[in-house]
Parts: sequence; structure tokens; C-alpha cells
Amino acid sequence: MPEGPEIRRAADCIEAVLAGEIVEAVRFGLPRLRRHAPTLRGHRVTGLETRGKALLTHFEHGWSLYSHNQLYGVWRVQRRGRLPKTNRSLRVALHTASHSALLYSASDISVWRTEELAAHPFLARIGPDILSPALSWRVIAARLGEARFARRQLADLYLDQAFLAGVGNYLRAEILFAAGLDPARRAGDLGRGERGRLARATLAVSRRSYETAGIVLPPRLAGRLEREGLPRERRRFFVFGRDGHPCYRCGGEVQRYERGGRRLYRCPACQPAAA
Repeated sequence: MPEGPEIRRAADCIEAVLAGEIVEAVRFGLPRLRRHAPTLRGHRVTGLETRGKALLTHFEHGWSLYSHNQLYGVWRVQRRGRLPKTNRSLRVALHTASHSALLYSASDISVWRTEELAAHPFLARIGPDILSPALSWRVIAARLGEARFARRQLADLYLDQAFLAGVGNYLRAEILFAAGLDPARRAGDLGRGERGRLARATLAVSRRSYETAGIVLPPRLAGRLEREGLPRERRRFFVFGRDGHPCYRCGGEVQRYERGGRRLYRCPACQPAAA
């Protein structure tokens, strides 16, 4: 499933062709949504917003299109009149005079009055967006210290969108590695310095992934590995998907675990278990 950085980058691409433009034609592939096509048709897009893994397309007349890619959804931007070759099902098509924004395969789509979005079942329960410019490390550190999160293991807490919106499986693994924390630690057992370190790592790793299209390694290390000829997937992460390989930081072996049906990766030397 795409995580916060991937959804924000998709929003950037869509915003580049829709923002400020009038949507001349709207097509919904799901029958339950087709009655909303006239609601959006003929109106100007004012901008796109992401909240965690949800994408909101806002229109000037006070309506918004909500979409969540879920596991298989994907957006495509094309010149109008050119559809990509794909076997995916087209769910949403927004056409301006020159371009089309096309959403395939997703089903979590709805049309809302913008002022009522706070009542959306998903948006109403999520925490701060990890890529929000207004989110500071101090806010994250404070949330880690809240009683409602204190008994949660970090491995579970960092997939809970009510804690922070936009973190998924790879960001969880890389954030906890960057902070040097065992995923089994509980939020309430972290010291003040550990909470601050984890909060800073949360922002740094998430923002780097957004800026680099998914590479969380520091630029110098990523560049060296590229010069050594490693393929992109081998030079994106410290631990995620690298079980059995040496840690880029200490040389120890990266390990893989299963928790709740999800893959979890850790370097035992860099992320020691609590005493």
C-alpha cells in the first residue's frame, strides 16, 4: 500500500495539471458515484490536500472528492484523449481542457461538501499528517507521552493512523531503525530523550522519503551504493526488505519478524532490546 510520501507525490502530479483549472468532464466507474458527476463538472479545482493516505481534491464551489488508494489504487496523469494501456478498472476520470487525472482500482471514493469532511469516518479518527508543514517533532514527542498510547508497543503504534497518519510498513521499520529503538518497546517506557529522538526521526525519514521518491538512506550513502552498482531497491532502506543482509551502519545481520501478519525488520545491534 502506498504510504504518506507516495500519496503526497501523487497529489503533486495531479495538482500540477488540475489546480486552477475547470474540470470539463467527470466520469465515475462505480455506479454509486455517477450521480455526483454533475456536482463536480464545470467547476474549478482549487487544490489538492493529503491527510495520511487519503487524497482530497477541492473544488471552488465547496465540494471535495475523497479518495484512498487502499492496496491497489493508483493515479495516472495524461494528456487528455490519451489513456494508459492497463487492465486496471478506471474508477475516476477528471478531464480539463488539456489533461486527465485518472484513478484506477481503488474503491474507497466519495464526494463530500468540503465543510463536512471532518465527519468522514476515516478523516475523523486519524492523527496529524506526517508531512504536514505544521507538524513539529515536539508535537510527536508529546503524543508519545500521552496516556492513551503509553501501553502500545512501537511496532503497533506506528501503524495506527490515529497516532500519526501516513506511516506504513516501510516507514515504520526505517523510523524505528533511525531512532535506534527496538519495535517491542512500549511508548510509555521511553525516556524523554528517546521520545525526542524518535520524534525527530519520524519527521526526518518521512520527509526524506517524500523528497527522494522513496529513498530513506542519507544522500551520501545512497550515492556511494549507486556508484557501486546496486539496484535502486537495494539502496533505498537500512532494514526494510533487507533480512539476511549486513546492516549499512554496523555490519550486523538484519532480521525479519512477523507481527500481525505484517513484515517487520530490525537490526538487533543498532536497535537493542530493552534490559
